[in-house]
Amino acid sequence: MITTDILIIGAGPTGLFTVFEAGLLKLKCHLIDALPQPGGQCSEIYPKKPIYDIPAYPEILAGDLTKNLMEQIKQFEPGFTLGERAETIDKQEDGTFIVTTNKGTEHHAKIVAIAGGLGSFEPRKPLIENIINFEDKGVEYIIKEPELYRDKKVVISGGGDSALDWAIFLSDIASEVTLIHRRNEFRGALDSVEKVQELKNLGKINLITPAEVKGILGTDKVTGVVVEKKGEDGFIIDTDHFIPLFGLSPKLGPIGNWGLEIEKNAIKVNNALDYQTNIPGVYAIGDVNTYPGKLKLILCGFHEATLMCQSAFQRIFPDKKYVMKYTTVGGVDGFDGTRKEAPKAVVKAIQ
Repeated sequence: MITTDILIIGAGPTGLFTVFEAGLLKLKCHLIDALPQPGGQCSEIYPKKPIYDIPAYPEILAGDLTKNLMEQIKQFEPGFTLGERAETIDKQEDGTFIVTTNKGTEHHAKIVAIAGGLGSFEPRKPLIENIINFEDKGVEYIIKEPELYRDKKVVISGGGDSALDWAIFLSDIASEVTLIHRRNEFRGALDSVEKVQELKNLGKINLITPAEVKGILGTDKVTGVVVEKKGEDGFIIDTDHFIPLFGLSPKLGPIGNWGLEIEKNAIKVNNALDYQTNIPGVYAIGDVNTYPGKLKLILCGFHEATLMCQSAFQRIFPDKKYVMKYTTVGGVDGFDGTRKEAPKAVVKAIQ
């Protein structure tokens, strides 16, 4: 059984930063995530997309944010259970918890922090009869590595920001990009719509509206798609990849059965104090929680993690008083024996 002070469910940015704040309080952390690598959505869904609202970073790729957070928490030697989903929680007589994954891995913790983002994600799939036969054989619902499409023919279907942004991005990588949407109007940002129109005029994107992909052609892999345009006969487009970007459906999964107070697929917390749930000792931070005035932003998750750790410390050590010290003054002592601190000024006597 894995034993830790704080068990963090979800290894996205908020969960990772929790390790740092807990480490400053000398609390050990272990993280569970259903994905095979840390980073959450930043690693799995949009690692190559820029984020513009992280303090001190005018622009940072989502994958690089994950990399930086992993470097920041390295001193505190967090443990990871990856590729497994938190399935059940059992509260012990002493107030601690045992959380078991779908693969039977047991974790014993004094505190449980749910930082599962929006929960687990399932792509919204188009109603095409044989689409499942071509998944990972030319049909992708998420773009993880853009280089996969270099010098390939790509058909993207969708009308939101993701479809627009990836069509623009891949226009410089793929040999041919076709964007198909069932309406003439797009739901994405105006500047993205205007950029797609510009690239269409330059011959770098084929834009087909209003139309839908109704079939997929191929044997071992995708070789083409069948398109139906309103008022016209169906036609075939040769392609190497078909990428339907219709969004993702978030689900809380087994956590929704833990007896937590749920509101609109999110966990209600006490934001006036510490983001604790209706179960004492269980907290919810980041996009997975809800409270009046909630903003689903990474930087808000960082703030919530900080306050949660302070509350967790008081719960674990009710008789101890923690005196906060700024890292610029006190430095950072890692569990691995390393220390980070500002260089001290050297005072020389005047002769």
